[in-house]
Amino acid sequence: MTFSALTSQLLRLAPLPRRLLLIAADALFIPLAVWLSFWLRLAHPFNANFLQSLWMLPAALLIGLPLYAFTGQYKGLTRYVGSLALYRLAGRNGLLVLLLALVGVMLRLPLPPRSSWLLLWLLLTCFTGVVRFGLRDLLLSLQNKPRHSLIRVAVYGAGAAGVQLAAALRHAGSHNVELFLDDEPGLWRRDINGIPIQPPQILRERLGDVDQVLLAIPSLSRSQRRRIVDDLQSLGIPVLQVPSVEEITSGRTRIDDLRPVAIEELLGRDAVPPDPQLLGPGIAGQVVLVSGAGGSIGAELCRQILALRPRRLVLLERSEPSLYAIDQELRRSLPTDVELVAVLGSAADSKLASRVLQEQAVQVVFHAAAYKHVPLVQANPLAGLANNVLGTLVLARAAARSGVASFTLISTDKAVRPTNVMGASKRAAELVIQALAQELPATRLAMVRFGNVLGSSGSVVPLFREQIAKGGPITLTHLEIIRFFMTIPEAAQLVLQAAVLARGGDLFLLDMGEPVRILDLAKQMVRLSGLSLRDAQHPQGDIEIVCTGLRPGEKLYEELLIDAESEPTTHPLIYRATERAIPPEQLWPQIEAMEAAIRRQDAPAALDLLAQLVPEWQRGEVGGQPQAAHPVEVAQG
Repeated sequence: MTFSALTSQLLRLAPLPRRLLLIAADALFIPLAVWLSFWLRLAHPFNANFLQSLWMLPAALLIGLPLYAFTGQYKGLTRYVGSLALYRLAGRNGLLVLLLALVGVMLRLPLPPRSSWLLLWLLLTCFTGVVRFGLRDLLLSLQNKPRHSLIRVAVYGAGAAGVQLAAALRHAGSHNVELFLDDEPGLWRRDINGIPIQPPQILRERLGDVDQVLLAIPSLSRSQRRRIVDDLQSLGIPVLQVPSVEEITSGRTRIDDLRPVAIEELLGRDAVPPDPQLLGPGIAGQVVLVSGAGGSIGAELCRQILALRPRRLVLLERSEPSLYAIDQELRRSLPTDVELVAVLGSAADSKLASRVLQEQAVQVVFHAAAYKHVPLVQANPLAGLANNVLGTLVLARAAARSGVASFTLISTDKAVRPTNVMGASKRAAELVIQALAQELPATRLAMVRFGNVLGSSGSVVPLFREQIAKGGPITLTHLEIIRFFMTIPEAAQLVLQAAVLARGGDLFLLDMGEPVRILDLAKQMVRLSGLSLRDAQHPQGDIEIVCTGLRPGEKLYEELLIDAESEPTTHPLIYRATERAIPPEQLWPQIEAMEAAIRRQDAPAALDLLAQLVPEWQRGEVGGQPQAAHPVEVAQG
């Protein structure tokens, strides 16, 4: 039989034959250890003392093998043997030596010199350990692919996560860790299990030795991650990362569940930890209602509210599939002391809103229900006005009349000098809240205005991701278009904190960080996918970017403030703005006229009234079509 055939047979052995193989090895090495302990101590292989103590050879076998079996030595999986197994081996062998000595004393048998007992323990531990660790390494080497077929990787991060990742990859047998990379100079020129730790700059010299870089620092801040990824991508090396600390500690994933770096983890500034004095008090023990609970923002608000332990959480959503999805998700992690109520219906239904608010004794409302897709609202302005303006009025009035303590409207940066119906409708909704705050001061009515949230329904990130998955092209409306971005969890967290700061009629702005050029975002997403851009200069590239022209009502850039007046709050990322308001006695007749126009389906009249309410609205074509797409030249940098 050839060696390869023999090793193949070894890999195919069932658990019982493998255990018998280990027992046979122990049966050989136990007597050998006894004999060597005498030889090393007495300097003669057949000393008279040894011949008198021959009883120890069979006794060690008769005691040792049952002891090993009884204490679980043959139950472990050999290929996963680690340092803990060695400690247990040492303990079992120590017990074996003690039992041998006890038998000799009790039966008055000749005993070897005392120092030979220590030698015996050391030899037993060495022999049994060598057998198991050697067999482990043999099995791993046999099951692994040939070295030349393994994916060669560099692990960025020589901390605990990096070491665990390297060990997991070794057991998996699909990757070969060539080196560790770390920014800490004190670690350079050292090694981990024979793998050198080197500075990241070394990659420029070893590009041919590495196929991938695995980012193994789960606790990196967003700016640090962005810096590292940018440096690595400039070398043309694909980058994967380990899951976050939260994902690993929660048990949802393993350290070796590698995934591409998500664009959401690179955009924006570093997240600011929540203020515990703002995050909890407004929610804990309260009855909270979230309208639009099935949407991107609404669903995340529900998740975070649930974690703060309200007495009851009411989900108001007009879409049955969306309501079902968030209801089922929340019930899987629902605390026993929290009640969850799902209500199917529209926030613009005054009778439904009043009934739900009163029956559930709602104390806090977050109004996230809105039509927000700019082209759709531009093409269907009456529906947008009915939902965004009148729906806000209906729910806010019902909340105030039902004794709700706090009402927060989720607004948008598109309400600032709007160029589309959606933005103008959200500005009108803000005016409604400002007027109600003057009339109904018992309820703290407030608004929170922020920009785009990464990954939300209709945002460019999921669209670009889908287009890349299909092989392109990526559709870009304009080369110079820029947007503010924030992650959905961070936006929801800041909304919850802003609600606690509200005094009545407040307009809060969230610090969105630096704006991002959408073209740069598209290029980064292509590179993160391990692909290249295609244009006239690079015809062999993978993904093309085409320009489709600005959509009806679309702006090149967004703003957060109309009048450029704001003041800081106790939270570093939340500002209180002062904006123009319309007195209630002037606003309500216009709102009533708009409602009448919507009922008779008179879009021109409704839009004229909207323009009177929001004079900064830059009216353009309503319902137009985008221009034909055309390829664009993009720099590869």
